[in-house]
Order: sequence, then C-alpha cells, then structure tokens
Amino acid sequence: AGEFAHRVSFSHDGGDYLNYSASAWLQGDGEDAPAIPLVSEVGFWRLARPHTESDAGPGLLPASSSPVVRTADDIEALRNDEGGFDIEVSLVHSDGITELYLGQIKGPRIDIATDAVVRPSGAKAYAAATRMYGLVDGHLLWAWDIAALGHPLGAHASARLSKAE
Repeated sequence: AGEFAHRVSFSHDGGDYLNYSASAWLQGDGEDAPAIPLVSEVGFWRLARPHTESDAGPGLLPASSSPVVRTADDIEALRNDEGGFDIEVSLVHSDGITELYLGQIKGPRIDIATDAVVRPSGAKAYAAATRMYGLVDGHLLWAWDIAALGHPLGAHASARLSKAE
C-alpha cells in the first residue's frame, strides 16, 4: 500500500450523537498525478444508553414524553466498570457496506470492534473490523484492522491526523 490522505470530520447538530464523515484517497505519484478515491463513510457516534419514552424514534415517531435535559451527573452514571464509557458507532461506506461498532472511550483513547457488518450482494468479502483512536500531543492517531477477502483480522491502515482549520 502507498501513501494516502484521510480527512475525518466530527460535528454536532444538537442531537445526542456526533455526526461523522471521512474520506480517503491515494496520493498520486508526482505533482500532477490525480488523487485516486478510496472510500468515503458517514455515520453517527453515541454513548450507549437505554432509550426511553423521552427519545424520538424509531423513524419519524416523536417522543411519547417530555424531553429530558441531561446533566453531567446523568452522563457520569453511564461510566462502565472499567472507568470509561460504552459507545456505539454506526457507519455506512460509499461501497454500500454498513458497520455497527461497539466499544468504549476511556480518557484519550477509543477502541471499537464490529458487532455487525452488512454488505450488498455485489460487495467484496468483508467480515469484521476494529478501530483505535487516540489523542496524543494534539494529533488523532488512528488504526484500522479488517478481516476481508478471506483473510483473518489484521492490520489494514493507520494514520496520524492533524487538526485542520
């Protein structure tokens, strides 16, 4: 594999989740060589918690009770036995593959592993993945291991991402 560029974006629109998007492309060989798109993905990151009558959904169904304003104490109550917070990450890739990751955030580190992978009939074989994110000296370190094309789970890609203005 060669050098690649990777842009990751997290945003928030007021819901109890973070919006996520990422795109990657191979760097072209030489100054005028075009970049080659690899994959784009979008999704949502959220703290794992039981949904209640005050949560909207599924679909367009409104909440059946008044919204709850959560406090820092409510969030602290979600802390797991290891001192971190359980998270759920739903991602859809541009090639149609959908992943549900479960894991935890603990301090500056996030570890997630697929609980489910759904792929369209024409997609290449892809069975499982793990991802690790870590905040180190102001940079986001990222590693992605995959089980694909008949191979067991193994190193796939990693990067040191810098914040862009």
